[in-house]
Amino acid sequence: MNMKPQNFRKSAELIGAICGGLMISLPVIPQAMAQQSVGQESTPKINPCPRIFYEEPHNSRVVVPQGCPPNALTQRLAAQGLLPNSANPSQEQTRLGVGGESPETGVTPPRPASGDQTQQPSPGAVSTNQPQQLQPRQTPSATIALANGTVNVRLVNDTAANVTFQVIGDTAPRSLQGKSNVILQGLRAPVTVTFEREDGGQLIVTPQASSEPGSLEVRFNEATNAAQGRSAMRIERNGSVFLN
Repeated sequence: MNMKPQNFRKSAELIGAICGGLMISLPVIPQAMAQQSVGQESTPKINPCPRIFYEEPHNSRVVVPQGCPPNALTQRLAAQGLLPNSANPSQEQTRLGVGGESPETGVTPPRPASGDQTQQPSPGAVSTNQPQQLQPRQTPSATIALANGTVNVRLVNDTAANVTFQVIGDTAPRSLQGKSNVILQGLRAPVTVTFEREDGGQLIVTPQASSEPGSLEVRFNEATNAAQGRSAMRIERNGSVFLN
């Protein structure tokens, strides 16, 4: 006759233990989720378009990665037809902003100078400000025989000033000291190389095919006037070399 009260008491104790365990575990779940959220938010996001690209001397020496707003050098080379078509910034780059800071910091990307601003054509209007392309009828400065579509370029700096050069889309800007030379190996055509004197002077650029197949020698000399100055070289797939 005492079996029923005992069974009832055991059932009540079992239910109480289960409810107590649930009450203890419930606060732990939101806490774990909060810790996970904080860990995710603390992970820094890297801006692919750092602000230094738009400050001197990088503004006039470094070509920004594809998808970043163009700086002064990128705009100039694109207008000369020495770069592929510029791509619009990605959604991630637009969200992060330019300069390594999120838009919440209040830092805005540098605006181009008034002389560099371009006016967007109205709907239906025909734009006359098209990028100048290197025309096929232009006489190449040199012609070389490529080796499996690649070329080795030997840069020879005959000036006393340092020369900054960059293989677009391949290398970062590098410095070539005066009275020295360097060999760029295995460049795949078409390829564009830019260069400028670090003292601000002009360069006479003389490309010449080497006796070795797939090799080109480029010599830098001091120019006496701005009309002689060159700042970029383009090697096409057919081996034609153009200067600009």
